[in-house]
This record gives sequence, structure tokens and C-alpha cells, in this order.
Amino acid sequence: MALPRITSPHATGSNRTQQVMLQVLLATVPGILALTWLFGIGTLFNLVWASLCALGFEAALLAARKRPLAFFLKDYSALVTAVLLALALPPYSPWWLTLIACGFAIGFGKQLYGGLGQNPFNPAMVGYVVVLISFPVDMTSWPAPHGVAALDGLKHILGIASLPDGWAQATALDALKVNKSLTIEELRAANPAFGHFGGAGSEAVNLAFLAGGLYLLHKRLITWHAPLGMLAALFVMSLLFWNGSGSDSNGSPLFHLLTGASMLGAFFIVTDPVSGATSNRGRLVFGIGVGVLVYVIRTWGGYPDAVAFAVLLMNLAAPTIDYYTRPRSYGHRKPNSGFKLGE
Repeated sequence: MALPRITSPHATGSNRTQQVMLQVLLATVPGILALTWLFGIGTLFNLVWASLCALGFEAALLAARKRPLAFFLKDYSALVTAVLLALALPPYSPWWLTLIACGFAIGFGKQLYGGLGQNPFNPAMVGYVVVLISFPVDMTSWPAPHGVAALDGLKHILGIASLPDGWAQATALDALKVNKSLTIEELRAANPAFGHFGGAGSEAVNLAFLAGGLYLLHKRLITWHAPLGMLAALFVMSLLFWNGSGSDSNGSPLFHLLTGASMLGAFFIVTDPVSGATSNRGRLVFGIGVGVLVYVIRTWGGYPDAVAFAVLLMNLAAPTIDYYTRPRSYGHRKPNSGFKLGE
């Protein structure tokens, strides 16, 4: 009798993979509500279509690999990938954009390496980066808050009709990046993308994802090390290079914490137990690296928001971080880490 090859994670009981994934999905609800309130049901369209695409690609690839469909689909890992990807994509994204993103997330980010527990990169971020590089115009077309009717948005998703000019606006990170002459106060007064501290609307969204992250911490499904490392590094970097409120300002620490995908990245992306570091000290180093890279790319790089790029770059470094942050084994004075002569 052929037995299925079961890969990690191996947790059973109340913390088995299925239950953990359901709790993660539950934690995204505040962010989903905030995005839906701001941008209408475009976010819900993204969620439904991305979930169908991800589950379809997962089933097709599992069948091609001759793996039991029901067993692996019921762990909800593909659904979590779809939800995180849908939340990162602009509301009312064209159907083909979401389809391509999900295909690369599941196919190249997960199943190519053997499935759940064996992927070196965060699958959702793989799909996001592929479409961001390939279709930059569509990926930067964020609608103005409360600016799109549901029927018009659905027609745009299906490609039946284009939305009128002016329905999309530059994000606060975009506006700050290209600003050369206006002070922060003048920029905030002239650009509706700015809110009180961060981007208009993104302040509420980031606080909503912060609430979801605190729920995950309360349930002990994640540890504080990676989120704190990322947010602290982002805060310190923005404080060190904050030029005040002049035309050459890079944005205040509070602006960077409450704009873009900061909280979504800190609590739902860098805490991925598979593609991140494994020890507590390693998770802290991993989060710090992501926070530094996010600020560097936002300020001096070619993309206004950089959570996906920062996470994927640190995914590459995760094995090295693990090697040098091994916890001390019981009975030993210090961990056996570092390269040895002859290795």
C-alpha cells in the first residue's frame, strides 16, 4: 500500500496546521474590513478570485505530482497564501493579474519545492513581486478612498470597461518619493493621498493589521521577535535619516510605520515559520534585516514600498542566519555555530 509522504509542519492537536491557518485567516478580518470600508468591495473581489485561483492551481499541481488532494487542500495553506496576496494587490485588480500572481505564488513559490514546509521563499511575496515587476502600471493603480462604484469596479476587473480618468491616485509613498520642492505640510495639503500621520486610509488599515497581529501574539501562534525587529529597525532607520519637514524629507518614523504594507508585513509576512529564521534570536535578526531593507528601498530604491522585496532578500539569508544563531544545546556552554576549518 502506498503511503503519502507527509512533510513539515508536523504539529498535531489544537495547534495542527489546519487550526493555525484558520486562526491566521481570522486575524486578517480587521484589515479586510478596513480595506473594504475604504475602497469598497474591490478587496472582496480580490479575495474571492484569488482564493479560487490559488485552490485551483494547488489542486492541479497536487494532481500532477500524484499527491492526495483532500489531505493537502484541507490544511488551508493555499487559502492563506491567496488571502495575503489579495490583500497586497490593489483593489479592483484585473482578473488576469490576480490569476498570474496566484499561479506564480503556488507554482513557483510553493509546489516547485515540494509543497508546504519546503518552500525557501514566502509564496505570496513571490507572486506579488512577479506581477509588480511585470505590470508596474496595474500594480500602482490604487483607487482613491470611497472613489469607485461596485458595478464599475466589477466591469474593470472583468475587462468589460475601463474606469474613468482620475479614479486612481498616487499613494503617499509614491508622492513623497517623487517630491522635490514641497515641504511635508505643503505636500499634505496639496495631495489627498496623505492622512494625519501616514497615507490617507492606510493609517486605519495598518492599525487594523496591527490588531490582527496582536491577536496572533495573544494566541501564541507567532512570537514577538520578527515583528518587533522589523518595526523597530524601520523606526530607527527613519529616525536616523529623518530630515525634518522640508522638501528633502524622507518621512517621519510614524509615517513609515503607518503607510504601505508595514503592519501586514510585520505580523503576517515576516512571521512565516517556513521561509524565515527558526530560532528566536534568528527571528529578531531576520526582522531587523527586513526593516532596514524596507527603509533603504523606500528611500533610495526604485520602488515606493518594498516589503515584498525585503522579505524575499531576507529569505535568501535565512539559512545563514539560522547557522549563526543556533540556540545553546542542553549540556553545552555555547551553541556549536560558525564555519570550521575543513568544512
